[in-house]
Amino acid sequence: MRNKELIEKLKIERALSHDEWLQIFDTWDADDLAFAIETAREIAVDRFGKKIYFRGIVEFTNVCKNDCYYCGIRAGNSECQRYRLDEEDILKCCADGYAHGFRTFVLQGGEDPYYTKDRICVIVRRITEEYPDCAVTMSIGELDRDFYQALYDAGARRYLLRHETRDAAHYALLHPAGMSIESRMRCLKDLKEIGFQTGCGIMVGSPHQTSEHIAEDMMFMTEFKPEMVGLGPFIPHRDTPFRDEPAGSVDLTLLVIALTRILLPDALIPSTTALGTAEAEGRQKGVLAGCNVVMPNLSPLEVRKKYMLYDGKVGTDMSAEAGIRTLRVQMEEIGYEVIVGRGDFNDKNSSIWEGRHR
Repeated sequence: MRNKELIEKLKIERALSHDEWLQIFDTWDADDLAFAIETAREIAVDRFGKKIYFRGIVEFTNVCKNDCYYCGIRAGNSECQRYRLDEEDILKCCADGYAHGFRTFVLQGGEDPYYTKDRICVIVRRITEEYPDCAVTMSIGELDRDFYQALYDAGARRYLLRHETRDAAHYALLHPAGMSIESRMRCLKDLKEIGFQTGCGIMVGSPHQTSEHIAEDMMFMTEFKPEMVGLGPFIPHRDTPFRDEPAGSVDLTLLVIALTRILLPDALIPSTTALGTAEAEGRQKGVLAGCNVVMPNLSPLEVRKKYMLYDGKVGTDMSAEAGIRTLRVQMEEIGYEVIVGRGDFNDKNSSIWEGRHR
């Protein structure tokens, strides 16, 4: 075990230097991974108990104006069958989710110009009015500050925007001209200042990624202190420029998840669909490495296979009810309980979970 002392230091100080992060990612071994996972799991169980929150994802549009090189719904993919859900479709997804115990809805989609500020805010306002005990999370990319403020005013309280990489040169290798790390950072700053619980994150093993890049990402998250962190392995899509690139390592993804839990003990960290796609027991392993959220799909079955960000995405042939049931069983098999509740971020070193007292 080469990095036990650094992992123990991280647990105490909640920070490492750039060179210390780089050492871990350059030299980690199986023993380091096991120790990091054990430490992260202890922190998560202490903070939250063996309890997992469901977030219901509604993938309401796969139209996107951007041409990101890794994404299956990129504008340049002529093979993608495009769709949009209307207001009533989205509300029906929320109704189904609510009946199954969901108290957070995640509206996720490409950067689709059809959904103007007025259109999307009407939808958000309807959800928050019809389900006042629920939280609305948005994940619709880079917008101007006025748009973000309007979403907040309409009742949305969380926003997911993976930063993908903190390194400007690496960012340019993943995105076309016209997209920049400066714009992504501006968006994250705006979201925080407005008052959103803000999520960032990376694809582990994305093309051209190095240990140096991941070290920079950990430094960024140390400073930014996101309330949510999305971490999953890169998985290539056949209709993108990165079709022949190797998929990201599940073990490295689990290491990053575990270290992120140690760094940010109160963060909301989902065990992602990408992790479950990369390995059959990936989502269970993510929870055992410190994740405290899983995100079943509430989208209508007929559009699931059209929202294909990467090849082989799991759950596209399951109804929402079947997907929820499967995830409940997966969590119960590893000794965790899925519970009802919003699960808001709490940075007061007290549990965010109903019914648990410190």
